[in-house]
Amino acid sequence: METNRFVLISGCSGGGKSTLLAELGRRGFTTVEEPGRRIVAQERLGDGLALPWVSETEFARRAIALAFADRTEASVAKGWVFFDRGLIDAAAALQHLTGEPALARFGQACRYHSRVFLTPPWPEIYVTDHERRHGLDAAIAEYQRLLGAYPALGYAVIILPKVGVIERADCVLAALESERRGQF
Repeated sequence: METNRFVLISGCSGGGKSTLLAELGRRGFTTVEEPGRRIVAQERLGDGLALPWVSETEFARRAIALAFADRTEASVAKGWVFFDRGLIDAAAALQHLTGEPALARFGQACRYHSRVFLTPPWPEIYVTDHERRHGLDAAIAEYQRLLGAYPALGYAVIILPKVGVIERADCVLAALESERRGQF
């Protein structure tokens, strides 16, 4: 599976990832919604055992499984495919929770584009909701783990500026185009 066109948008919860993905989708690119939000929606209809506030470990394991499925489904798309989080985020969470070497296990076997775009903590826009119950402190701790995880797996991290969504999307696309032309 050719994955150099699979681009991760990761970073701090509540940092604007989903809004950025919506803008990229509006521009015609294929986007993949965050596994976590889909799991919460599914679990609310079922027994709820994999809700992050019930079992973070089960939630992380489900996120890994869903991220694998997302990659398979995305393989038929043409051009750039933008993922709102993905396998690395889920593996980092599982490793943090259990100590299992999930990053080593999944991180090298399932690669994405070499550049990962991270949304930094942005307290001014951070909100909780029925799917995101954790506070900003937990979101920042997760962001710090991801800041270490991606470079440890050989990814180049680009921290997105705290600007409007149109400017953020332009930034992502310009970085990818510059790299494609060998200027990055």
